[in-house]
This record gives sequence, C-alpha cells and structure tokens, in this order.
Amino acid sequence: MNVLLVSPATPDTFWSFKHVLPFVGRKAAFPPLGLLTVAAMLPGDWRLRLVDLNVTTLTDADLDWADYVFVSAMIVHEASVRRIAARCNAKCRPIVAGGPLFTTGHLRFPEIPHFVLGEAENIMPALIADMRSGEVRHTYQDSAKPDLSRTPSPRWNLIRLKDYATMAVQYSRGCPFDCEFCDIISMYGRTPRVKPPARLIAELEGLHAAGWKGGVFIVDDNFIGHKVKAKALLRALIAWHRRGGTVFPLLTEASLNLADDAELLSLMSRAGFKKVFIGVETPDEQTLASCGKVQNTRRDLVAAVRRIQQAGLEVMGGFIVGFDGDEHSIFERQQRFIQESGIATAMVGLLTALPQTRLFARLKREGRLLGESTGNNVNAVLNFVPRMDREQLVQGYRRLVQRLYAPGNYYRRALAFLRWYRPRGPRSRPSRSELGALLRSMWTMGVCTPGRRAYWQFLLQSLLMYPRAFGAAVNLAINGHHFRKIAATL
Repeated sequence: MNVLLVSPATPDTFWSFKHVLPFVGRKAAFPPLGLLTVAAMLPGDWRLRLVDLNVTTLTDADLDWADYVFVSAMIVHEASVRRIAARCNAKCRPIVAGGPLFTTGHLRFPEIPHFVLGEAENIMPALIADMRSGEVRHTYQDSAKPDLSRTPSPRWNLIRLKDYATMAVQYSRGCPFDCEFCDIISMYGRTPRVKPPARLIAELEGLHAAGWKGGVFIVDDNFIGHKVKAKALLRALIAWHRRGGTVFPLLTEASLNLADDAELLSLMSRAGFKKVFIGVETPDEQTLASCGKVQNTRRDLVAAVRRIQQAGLEVMGGFIVGFDGDEHSIFERQQRFIQESGIATAMVGLLTALPQTRLFARLKREGRLLGESTGNNVNAVLNFVPRMDREQLVQGYRRLVQRLYAPGNYYRRALAFLRWYRPRGPRSRPSRSELGALLRSMWTMGVCTPGRRAYWQFLLQSLLMYPRAFGAAVNLAINGHHFRKIAATL
C-alpha cells in the first residue's frame, strides 16, 4: 500500500513566521506533527511518502504513486486543502482527511470522500482494515478519548529536519478551563490526558538521534492543565539532562495561573523552557468573567506576567478585541497594558466564533453569525455581528496592531521585557544558524528597511544593559520584522 501524506500550505499569518525564515535559513516554522504521528500508526510494511507544501511542491508523480492521500489540516488551511482535493480528484486518488478543519466542518467538503473526525488513535485500526479490504467508509469517529501512552513517536524520517526552524512534540491534550470562545475542550475535553514522562523523553531522544539540535515546541494547548503531572515530567526532564540528555530550548502554551506556582516556574526554567504563550485576552475584568476566562480574573495581570518573566520565561501573549462588553476605550487600554507588561510577541485578534464553541452556539441563537472562521488569528475579518459598530471595531483593531508593531513601540516593549527577564536554566552557545541570523538581520533590518535606527539602538542597549539576554534580544528583533509585515497587511 502506498500512502501519500500531504500537509497543506500555511498562508502568511502571525504564527507562520514566514518573514523570519530567511534569517535562519529554513523553509517552514514547524513540521506537520499530526501527519508524522499518524504515519507512525500505519503498518510497517506500507510505503509512505510525506509532502509538506510549506517546503516543497506536490507533483503529479507523487499522486500517480499513491493509493491513498492523507491530509491533515486546521481551519487556516482550507484554501490549500481545496486545491489539494481538486488535484487528487483529477487523478482519481481517494483522500482521507483529518484534523480540526474537518472535525468541526467536514460537511463543507463534498469533494473529499473519507474523513477521520477527532483524535486518530482509536480510529486507525478500523481505517487500516478497511483500506486493506478496499471498502473505506465515508466517516470514522470514536467518542472515547485515547490513552496518550499508546500514541507512537512521530516518523521523523519522513521529513528533512533542516527544513524547519523548530521541531514539535506533544505531551498532553485537553484543558480544565471553559473559555466561551475556545474550541479545545470541545475537541479534546476538560480532563487533561498526558504521555508518561518516559514516552516524551523517548521522543526527544529520537529527535536528537535524527540530528536535531534546535528548539522544540511542546504543542499542548495548556501544558500545565494537570499541574501535578506536569511537574513530574519536568523533574524527569531535569534528571534526564543530568544523565547527559540533550538540552533543547523548549517553548509551550499555558494558562496564566502558571504565575501562581513558584515551584512550577522554577521547574520549567530548569528543564529548559524559554518561552510560553499565554492567553491574556483583555485587561477588562468584567469581560474576562463574562467569557469564562476565570483563571485571569481577581489578579494583577501585569504582576502575573512579570513573575513569569522573572522566572526566565518570555511571555508571548494572546489578546482579543470585539467582545460584547468592549467599549471604544479598549484599543488604548490594550495597547497600554501590552506596552507596560513587556509582552513583545502580542498576538492581537478580532474575536472569532469557532464551530463547536459556546460562543458559536450563543451567537447562532442570537442570530448574529455571519459565516465561518478563516482560522487566521490576525486579520480584519469578522464572522459575527459585534455590539460595537463594525467599522469602528475593524479600524480600531487595525490601528492597534499597527501601533503595537511600529518600531519604536515594539523595541520599547522588548526592552521592558528584558528589564524583567532573568534567564535561568541550562545555557547553550550560539549556533552557526543563530550567528548567521544576527548577521542577516544587521543587513536587512539595519541597512535596507525603515526603522533601522531603532533596530541599532535596541541591539546596542540590549548588549550593554542585558548582555546575558542578548540572544533573546536578537530573536525579538527578527520576530518584530515579521510582525510588522503582518501588521502592514491589515
């Protein structure tokens, strides 16, 4: 059996880091972890080939070779998926599609004959049996949540690791919170499930054996959803490092209550974590309460962010405008909070109603839905009727993002972060790739683009005032170049 696994092209978005990639000499930010994991569930005697459209092209020869084409996609990949489906149908190659795009919206894809809805682990045996018999059903779905201890390690040999800026692994699924706008609990549940520490360490050892030496993104939606088990993993990682295990720079996603647990913060720093994405959403207490973001209420948000920064973790923040309670002052309040907190990487988006969320259901009841989400976190598209005047909301949003990423504001915010940042944990020497990125940034950002004076001032101040964090400063400068490009498209 020949199975072609195709990863759709990611458009130019906030998290694509498309404009960072030339600095680091890579083709894509992250590998297609879902497809690599599904590949490991397929029989060992089947022939597999993976085509990631973010690093290469899909050829007719690839399609001619395939008996089946597997596609895994998120909402943002819809346009690319439809192009893939058209080519497969023209070649009469059956598609099996899975991932969040289809789990919440497969009925919108009549051109695709087969779907895996939800998590794949419990479904794959039946799908494999039907593929062998030639009688593949239209839909495969299992309501039971799989045991992640049985999830196999990704098939790293199907990709060229050097094409990617950062590798990815998964430790847990699910989140204990119930934010109205979030679809994670509808897909993965409110009871976090985790891999045993030995399993995750084996995946990291597999990456090292494959030759990887760079950063690793633990892609959990809330790494600390089960704090006790997260701490057990962190202690195991620290012990592994002491035995000679590779110290990968790690990043992940977590909830803001991370700031309340000094032990957890210390363990994360000692285990090699450098960055954490946190959904802050808004500085408005009433809005946080009304949307179910209770973990962010009854606290000083700036102080919470600073505690995390002082523990040696860069906070990347998610923010939203367009909540029903937002007034016209929200744009200035968001900017003031983001600048004060030193969250350099601030992903600000318009509120979006995702399928299978409480927000989607409420807006549907109220007759306010306008269409499907684009899946792009940072664009000026609304899929519902807001309480604020639509044009004022969109224009206020555009101005907010563009002001945040104007060179002066961005570098001031980055310096505010460096002032509070206390790098801890294992240290590594700059790699050849990192040194090359610095030199390329000096030419591109220090000579060829607007904002070059602010760039040089930032680098010089960082080197003189925060020399131990200079590597983080260079990374922030390069990321800012990408974010300004995204802001300019709004």
